[in-house]
Amino acid sequence: MQVKQIAEIMNEVTNEILGKEQLVAEDLSNIVDVGKELLDATDVDNYVKTLQNHIGKVIFVDRVYEGSTPSVLMDAWEFGSMLEKVREVGLPEAVDNPAWKLENGQDYADFKFYQPVVSAKFYNGKDAMEIKRSYTEMQVKESFSSPDQLYRFISMLENNVRTGMIVRQNALIKRLLNKAIADTIFDDFKDGTALGDLTAKSGIKAVNLLYLYNEKMASLDTNWVNLTPELAIRDPGFIRDAAYLMGLYADRMAEIYTGFNVGHCERFTPAEDRHTILLSEFRRAADVYLQSDTYHEEYTKLTSSEVVPYWQAPGEDYSFANTSKIIYKTGENTSMTFPGVLGIMFDRYALGVANLNKRVKTQVVPDGEFYTNFYKFDAGYFLDTNENIVVFFVA
Repeated sequence: MQVKQIAEIMNEVTNEILGKEQLVAEDLSNIVDVGKELLDATDVDNYVKTLQNHIGKVIFVDRVYEGSTPSVLMDAWEFGSMLEKVREVGLPEAVDNPAWKLENGQDYADFKFYQPVVSAKFYNGKDAMEIKRSYTEMQVKESFSSPDQLYRFISMLENNVRTGMIVRQNALIKRLLNKAIADTIFDDFKDGTALGDLTAKSGIKAVNLLYLYNEKMASLDTNWVNLTPELAIRDPGFIRDAAYLMGLYADRMAEIYTGFNVGHCERFTPAEDRHTILLSEFRRAADVYLQSDTYHEEYTKLTSSEVVPYWQAPGEDYSFANTSKIIYKTGENTSMTFPGVLGIMFDRYALGVANLNKRVKTQVVPDGEFYTNFYKFDAGYFLDTNENIVVFFVA
């Protein structure tokens, strides 16, 4: 074992702490062991200097990863593949009640058949993936001191496979959300087959919170300087206005209406079926800038929601421009960019992951004395834009 003498540097550190010396650059490599992949000639005793050091403790990095993907998983079924959604089209028409305008000699027998109009929508897509991992026991036993260490090692490897599967599953769920967001914004802002100017207006179901706030403030103050998206999510005034509008939309979605879905169908979403997902930067800013100095926080807090740290990817710097952005490919060489997405509010039957099926198949190879696990995953990801979906963004 290499033993480093640190008396000199610790004397310097003590003098810094006591204020006897100015801050100096410190060589922390003399204190902190950064580890190495393989043992070398220094890993021997400090007595005869030929006895190999032994491992005294083994730590297996075996954390369970769940991710931050919203809970949109639905039930699974054993037989069949398709998901069918059945509903009646439109609302029945009302007519005058003849009981209150009876006329002498009038025939009131009504033997007509009034057939309801029912639609059925079928979802029969499925996404599948597989992770392969081979294991051996005999060949790796020599590296451990006990069966417990060996089993913990194997468990660590299996947990890492599970983590890899969850990362990919969560990414698919976020892509499902991203498509719902993109389709909703595009329907309100489309200019032919292209995406129109997102900064010029606010839609009915794709709500440009920043446009609405800047318009309101400009009408109240002729010297108002428009906020940018980056400044808006940290501005208490904007956040209060955004919380107010999100609460309004939560109330509005509970009433039957045709404007909150792409198909303009008569839909309503009761509170228990409403699902809200917000960008973490916006949600945390609301918690800090609104609730920290508020006595009656129930009047200012955002509607209950889940959070995501980003919609598509964090980029290299986790900047708001990256975390709030979705890039949607529309063709081989064309794409649309949807910036500043703060949240989505939707009906639980608008989108989801159905018929999730995870399983493991094992193949033993006697000749090589190892076995391979095939970790398989498939699920159906469905999106129904005829259900209520409202998107909130800043641009």
